[in-house]
Amino acid sequence: MPIYEYECEVCRHTFEVIQKISDKPIKKCVLCQGKVHKMLSAPGLLFKGSGWYVTDYANPERKKAVEAEKKAASADSGSTKAESKESKKSGTH
Repeated sequence: MPIYEYECEVCRHTFEVIQKISDKPIKKCVLCQGKVHKMLSAPGLLFKGSGWYVTDYANPERKKAVEAEKKAASADSGSTKAESKESKKSGTH
């Protein structure tokens, strides 16, 4: 259920209420019984992690392709490191 924030027009008291979308809005302040209006609030939505779309919501075929690309890239970088070590030992560039 969403959380709605209200502000009293008389005493400026703000408060939050958990309501169903279908519930009628609150009309009176919980403290002074003055008229209240609903305020706009930022949604509580937070995405964590890197590449969340590819790892969590993509189709399985795409996920397999991404994993294969990562393996190929790590294999390529491993052989490049080995080649550079050999060239340093032999003195060739």
